[in-house]
Amino acid sequence: MYSYMTKPKAYLFDVFGTIVDWRNGVSDVSQRFFDAKNLEENPHTFADAWRAKYQPAMEKIRSGNRGYFPLDILHRENLDELLAQLDLTNAFSEEETQELNRAWEQLPPWADSVCGLEAIKQNAIIAPCSNGSIALMTRLAKFGSLPWDCILGAEIAQNYKPHPDAYSKSVSALGLKPHEVMMVAAHNSDLVAAKACGLMTGFIARPTEHGAGQTIDLEPTEDWDVVISEIGQLAQ
Repeated sequence: MYSYMTKPKAYLFDVFGTIVDWRNGVSDVSQRFFDAKNLEENPHTFADAWRAKYQPAMEKIRSGNRGYFPLDILHRENLDELLAQLDLTNAFSEEETQELNRAWEQLPPWADSVCGLEAIKQNAIIAPCSNGSIALMTRLAKFGSLPWDCILGAEIAQNYKPHPDAYSKSVSALGLKPHEVMMVAAHNSDLVAAKACGLMTGFIARPTEHGAGQTIDLEPTEDWDVVISEIGQLAQ
């Protein structure tokens, strides 16, 4: 697999969508809350609407219009906004809303993720390069048994992907050079940004990340260094 390039000393992974199934995870947690309150909201529609606020919230920070805040806070702000839009602001107590916001810490890994990461870890450093905070990524790792060597990404950089700092500062934190590190993601846009920072790139399709009707990121859009169908293939 690496006959035409140096084998990476470290692999950085996108997490939401690449390593874990955020849509079904958020939906499952939301469904429990809706059932407890006898609400008939569609949990997948709710998860999609919550996620739709993700990029606009981060863009305010990437553009310099707002200082850095960890994703936990942005998720909570987005949740409050969504509940207001659905006329559900008074449906949950403050404690319940806080717990609902922790849905992002309870996302199931894709079937190949844990065993694949464990295999790669035998010979290389593995870490998330995620927009999730250190607190969120740590609890998510505990929930899904993700065997990271350390937690990198947005909080290290104090900025959100695809801002270059998110990649370059994660690489620097490992004491490595960009060409010694591979960014692995299910999102072509993530890899475009990582490649521009000098990292190697690996693409894996997750064709149901957004549900059965997904239309984006079904295949690589550029000639990435590696295209895989399972995470463990990177260990070969």
